[in-house]
Amino acid sequence: MKLTKKNLDDAVKENILSLEQSQQLITFLKKQSNTEAKFDFTHILYYLGGMIAIGAMTLFMNLGWESFGGLGIVFISLFYASVALKLTNTFEAKNLVIPAGICGSFVIALTPLAVYGIQHALGVWPDESIYREYHRYIKWHWLYMELSTLVIGVIIAWRYKYPFLIMPIAVTLWYLTMDIAVMISGGEYNWELRKLVSMYTGLLMIALAFWIDVRSRYKADYSFWIYLFGVIAFWGGMSLQYSNNELSKFIYFMINLLMISVGVLLVRRVFVIFGAIGCTGYIGHLAANIFRDSWLFPISLSLLGLFIIYLGVLWQKNESTITKKTRAVLPQALRELLESKHNY
Repeated sequence: MKLTKKNLDDAVKENILSLEQSQQLITFLKKQSNTEAKFDFTHILYYLGGMIAIGAMTLFMNLGWESFGGLGIVFISLFYASVALKLTNTFEAKNLVIPAGICGSFVIALTPLAVYGIQHALGVWPDESIYREYHRYIKWHWLYMELSTLVIGVIIAWRYKYPFLIMPIAVTLWYLTMDIAVMISGGEYNWELRKLVSMYTGLLMIALAFWIDVRSRYKADYSFWIYLFGVIAFWGGMSLQYSNNELSKFIYFMINLLMISVGVLLVRRVFVIFGAIGCTGYIGHLAANIFRDSWLFPISLSLLGLFIIYLGVLWQKNESTITKKTRAVLPQALRELLESKHNY
């Protein structure tokens, strides 16, 4: 459950806590949640301003910047980056974690633009494409920009250790999965290869996110963005696979069920959301193609839904016992990770 001030006030009325203890606990919780994003007006302003600034130098970049030439783009990027780093250090000194993380992310987001300028200045840009296409099209020669962004991103994330700094790194890893497929295919449009590369690199990103999750289980949530884009890459590549084999479609359904289970276990909604979409798609396939004329199918599906609800009731009654026995056989690091995510 989510702890609110009303819960604490009620605890004071029931003489569970004193008024002084309640106030001390509120102060303590505010300090603990300093790095967590919240849905309040202050944080909305932080992220709205940050995403506008980052978007201006990435997704919404216009053709006017091309007139500055390679060196001009490099110098302007370095100027913006120095200002953003200065703001990052200023906010860090004032313990303003969210704006500090956003400004640091802005520096990472500037890296591909600076590398693009350097390549133009050195005369090694391979074709007529322009920077604004970096976020819209898949090309093999974006790799230099992406690898440079990962290096800068890792350095800044290591220095400042703010969770939001992982966002541009995760996006870049996602871009990298698509561009690697083009490089492997020699620049040819090979849709089947792209789907496979997306699926397997998505799995690698999920494994990386899990490793980070375990390592940082008592710290901030550094793995959220890598989980998000890893699941998008894996699930997207898997869902775009084509097969007329009903067994393959059923295996797809089971993988999506497994994703839902993993999401519940790790308390990661992204697995549950995409897994639920996949399961719904498979059931829709059954209804539209396999059991299209069967009057028993809707009835069977309704009974299955009621049975799942019944399983939920049984789980709620025995959750503590099952959880305790299951966690007892897990490795200590994984057990500590799951216990750190348990909601009270």
